[in-house]
Amino acid sequence: MNHHETLLPRPEEIRREVEEFLRKKYGPTGINISAVGQPDVLHTDGEGQNPKDTPPDIHFDLKPIDIKAHLDRYVISQDDAKKVLATAICDHYNHIMHCSKTGECQDYAKQNIILVGPTGVGKTYLVRTLAELVGVPFVKGDATKYSETGYVGGDVEDLVRELVDKAGGNLRLAEYGIIYLDEVDKLATTTNLFGRDVSGHGVQRGLLKLMEETEVPLRSPTDMASQLQAAMDYQAKGKVERKTINTRHIMFIVSGAFTGLTDIIRKRLGGTQIGFMGGDHTATENPAEALSQAKATDFMDYGFEAEFVGRLPIIAVCRPLTVDDLYKILKESAGSIIRQYVAAFKAYDVEAIFTDEGLRCLAEKAYKEQTGARSLVGICERTLRDYKYELPNTTVKQFAVDAALVKDPCEVLQKILTAPGYNETQVGAELVERYEKAFADKYHIRLRFSTDAIAAIVQRAKETGQSPAQVCDQLFHDYEYGLTLIHKKTGCSEFQVTREVLQDPVGALDQWIRKSYTSDS
Repeated sequence: MNHHETLLPRPEEIRREVEEFLRKKYGPTGINISAVGQPDVLHTDGEGQNPKDTPPDIHFDLKPIDIKAHLDRYVISQDDAKKVLATAICDHYNHIMHCSKTGECQDYAKQNIILVGPTGVGKTYLVRTLAELVGVPFVKGDATKYSETGYVGGDVEDLVRELVDKAGGNLRLAEYGIIYLDEVDKLATTTNLFGRDVSGHGVQRGLLKLMEETEVPLRSPTDMASQLQAAMDYQAKGKVERKTINTRHIMFIVSGAFTGLTDIIRKRLGGTQIGFMGGDHTATENPAEALSQAKATDFMDYGFEAEFVGRLPIIAVCRPLTVDDLYKILKESAGSIIRQYVAAFKAYDVEAIFTDEGLRCLAEKAYKEQTGARSLVGICERTLRDYKYELPNTTVKQFAVDAALVKDPCEVLQKILTAPGYNETQVGAELVERYEKAFADKYHIRLRFSTDAIAAIVQRAKETGQSPAQVCDQLFHDYEYGLTLIHKKTGCSEFQVTREVLQDPVGALDQWIRKSYTSDS
């Protein structure tokens, strides 16, 4: 053995040393640190009550359609996965509410979930949003960081203990939380190993009892800090309160990319056999379709133990994101990163105006990186970093993030800094276009502004100190009634606004009305 190598003592050796130290310091108190936290003495909420005798600190009255509608506000696409998750969540928490009302918790298989999908498609965001909606603590862990109990690495029971921290120390609420374990596909083992496999099957076995029902000590027997605290409590109070957490009602959701699982499914479906008439050809051609037909046996073939897969009866599949999906994430999601950038510029009294074309270009750039929604943050930052640095020191109060800016940020920034007229035109054009859309949404009639009309509105706004929208409101505040009459008579719902119309908006409207009556006769 190399004399530079250091052998770490095993946990039980550390416990013995600490116990010996305490005996020498405090005398033969009978302290046994290895027993502290074991679930054989007391299970309380700190007030002497058994939490299983009291209802949970949650109230659940949601339906699957309500949950999906909420998820739709934050997560774009993934409709199938949302429906599966919403239904499983309702089953799980309706059962908990039934248990709290009747005291009967028999004949129920917990709806733990396997969530399959590539990186950046919203798996974590889905689960976190669900937990926030239900009002229960949420813990996320990376499967690769855990090992079998007693070995170097995190203990899977630490996930359960962390729920208590997330619940602010409320043990009862922690027992109804959600544990999300990512990259669980890394636990799969397809080869026979000599000795104990502490990173694969060993962790699977450690998760088995957690996913069904067991008592987890609040103080880890391998955590010296918590054990020393227990010893001090014993010295101060003459007893140690051994709190435990029951996992009966904790929902477990595991996820991963499961690279290679499609090949297993295709083989089962017969897709690898040329000319096979009974196979599902759609599934063999489309990876997402193949994953949607995944079964428990496929995960067992992938390298998971049958007992582990059996504790995860629900399979939900997230599909890869398209350019349209990424565009909608930026434009429509309640959690869009664009809100962060708008707020960042607003802190400097600068308004960042994102155009639809600009958002589309950002989405196209992000799609090329093939990392899903994760790439949106990097793309936005690289595009706008210099703007956040330069603009706060200028007189610029507005700028438009349009297609030209996204394609060549440096060139457009120089134009904004050296040619104020360029920026005013770009911003004005976007604000007039937004007025168009708002008018159409309100009255179901569209005004189409020509290029010269937009330029004239921008110029008038600059001269009067108004916004382009305010100028348009003044010019067209009486248009709704007249245009509605024309629409009823002719069916026309789109009207072209030129510079000439701006010069005499009332006269232009009268002319359109007379023309509609003339054509009718």
